[in-house]
Amino acid sequence: MKIKEVHKNDFTISTDKNKLDVESIHKFLSNETDWANGIPIQILKTSIENSLNFGVYYKNKQIGFARIISDFSTIAYLGDVYILKEYRGKGLSKWLMNEITEHPNLQGLRRWILLTDTAEWLYKKYGFTALPNPQLYMEKHNPNVYNGMDQTKANNAENSYS
Repeated sequence: MKIKEVHKNDFTISTDKNKLDVESIHKFLSNETDWANGIPIQILKTSIENSLNFGVYYKNKQIGFARIISDFSTIAYLGDVYILKEYRGKGLSKWLMNEITEHPNLQGLRRWILLTDTAEWLYKKYGFTALPNPQLYMEKHNPNVYNGMDQTKANNAENSYS
């Protein structure tokens, strides 16, 4: 997939995996979020390897992130979206969402999925709505999957996709 990179003043959004500061993404997701709290870094690396990633940078410092899991023809899941607190209020989340929803490989999809309990106001601007028929959706959810996961299990998860 072709790398896409756009710039505004000192800010950049890039889909180049090689630019990602995985350590800073891990620090934020594992310490500052409910959805990925405690995620082992190897699991995060595997998730990044198997996703379309959007890094947000100030100069060359990683300040935000989002990733898309998709078949690039029918469906996409938007996840792990964040902008560091000190950079919020500058329109970066809107710019990031524009870049994601306008990405050439994500056009013509039948369905986008997002799970969130924050920033609904943002996602509504991009066509996301509450489920019209939540009774149709099912999930298998293990919110404690990272608790007690030892490094061997995390490494096995990474190696299973290598």
